[in-house]
Formats: sequence, C-alpha cells, structure tokens
Amino acid sequence: MEQTKKTWVDYYKKFGIYIFLAVVFVFFAIFAPNFLSSNNVINILRQVSMFGIVVVGVSAVMIGGGMDLSVGGQMAVVGMILGYLMVNLNLGIVPAILIGILTGCIFGSLNGILAIKLHMAPIIVTLSMMLVLQGVAYLITGGYPITGMPEGFTRIGQGYIGIIPVPVIIFVLFVVFGWVVMNKTYLGRQIYALGGNKEAARLAGINVDRLTIFIYAFTGFAASIAAVIMVGRTNASQPGAGSSYPFDCMTAACLGGISISGGEGKISGVVVGVIILGILDNGLVLMGVNSNFQSVVKGLILLVAVAIDCYQGGKKKKIK
Repeated sequence: MEQTKKTWVDYYKKFGIYIFLAVVFVFFAIFAPNFLSSNNVINILRQVSMFGIVVVGVSAVMIGGGMDLSVGGQMAVVGMILGYLMVNLNLGIVPAILIGILTGCIFGSLNGILAIKLHMAPIIVTLSMMLVLQGVAYLITGGYPITGMPEGFTRIGQGYIGIIPVPVIIFVLFVVFGWVVMNKTYLGRQIYALGGNKEAARLAGINVDRLTIFIYAFTGFAASIAAVIMVGRTNASQPGAGSSYPFDCMTAACLGGISISGGEGKISGVVVGVIILGILDNGLVLMGVNSNFQSVVKGLILLVAVAIDCYQGGKKKKIK
C-alpha cells in the first residue's frame, strides 16, 4: 500500500499550534509589562474560562458538520433573563440559573430544528438567530443593564476555591467532559461520523436529525453556563454581552484544528487555541495596543487557519 507523503500542512496540524503558543507566550513575556505576574496569569485563566466553555460547544457543532454564530446572542438573552429574574422578580438563585440554562438549551435546539426542517445552511440559520437574539436582549429592559445580583450568585464568577477562580474550575470540568464524550464514547464517534459524511452516517443507522438537534442544544447549554459566569463576574446583565463571541469562537476552534467542513479536530487542540487567543487579548492590552488592531489580528488568524484547513481538504480530495 502506497504511503501518502507528508506535507507541511500535516506537520502544522501536528505541531504548529504548540509552536504558535510558545512564540506568542515568549513574545509577550518579553515585551508586555507584568505579563508573567501571578495576578495577570490568573486573570488570563479567568478570562478564557467563559470563552473556552462556549468554544467547546461550538467545536462539537463544527465537528458534526454545522456552525453556530448565535452563541453571543444566546449569552446576552440568558444573561438578561438571569438579571431580570433575580433582581426584578426576586427569584431564587437556583431557579433562575435553571431557567437560564433551559432557555439556552431551547435556543440551541431551535437552531438545529430550523436547519433540519427548513433545509437551510446552519450558518444562515444561526446568523439570523444571532440578530434576533441580540434584538431580544435589548428589548427585555429597553437596552439598560441590570445590576445588583445576589451575593451568593456573584461568587460563581468572582469566587475562589483555594487560589483557583471558580470559573477556571468550571472550565476545566467542561473541557474534561467534552474530551471524554468526543474521544471515549459512542456518542462522540457518531458526531465525528455525522460531520465526516452525513448520508453515510444515516445509512449506518445514526438518527442524524436527533443528533444534530442534540449538539446544537449542547452548544446552547455551553453558552448559558458561560452567561451565568459572565453575569456573576461583572455583577451585571448587559444586553451587548458576548457580541464578539461568535467569530472569536470560530477562530479559536479553527486555530485549534477543528475543520470548517466537519468531521475533524480534537478538544485538546481547541483548548490550546483558546489559550492563544486569551494570551493575545491580554498581551496586546498590556502593551497598550488599539482594540481595533486586536480585531485585525484575530481576523488574520481566522483567515490563515481556515485557508490551511481548506488547502488540506483540497489535497485530500485530489488523493482520493
């Protein structure tokens, strides 16, 4: 059997992201003031925890051959609902959180149902949903934030267990859960099969429609957990919260090796992608770089990551 000659793309997929992480880390360690201070390191971990939880959900959808650009809108609406229930209606913390998580799961499921029933591309469905949810978030209170959350609730976003922030612990648990599901369970193999070839997965006996709805619901679940942490950390429900998450999540996922066409990628790579973006955001701020330039950097990273993925996909088709 003839062996396929390895290309630079293969080596990039295997080692590139780790080299990139090392280069970014060393660069900011040298040029960004106080980058290596313990407070700043903890701050980076706390910042990436919310973002990373959502990326795990988005990655599951992408591996399954879909796309979810509505996660920012989901976070905003769930956050506003949490604030409205706890502050305006004086509802207890646990019922409010459960209602918020259920709402996120419903939004995610709705994305999957619309994509299946209307035979629409997921990127169009979720882009439309993002615009709808962003509008709903502003309509809940007329665009005003809600502040003054109960003290017990804010501990979710601001508290510590030992020296480790609670959001970081939740993020680690979420990553471990995602890794186990995607790598060690039959469900994970089904998701990879769905993204690799939808029709082949259907012929293999996989309930494609039900699985699609499930992974979108899981993404909604991830977005709602992140919303709980975000509201707890800032002690406020902001209607514009999570506005940058859709494309940031896609950037981290693609940077971490998730294929834009589905069926490929690992949760471990996604975590590295999340950390790289977290370091970039933090380091550029410490260096006083304009926030608009940060968007330029992220956009270029997304472009390069997707270009490499598409290039590799084209090579595989030629080999076949």
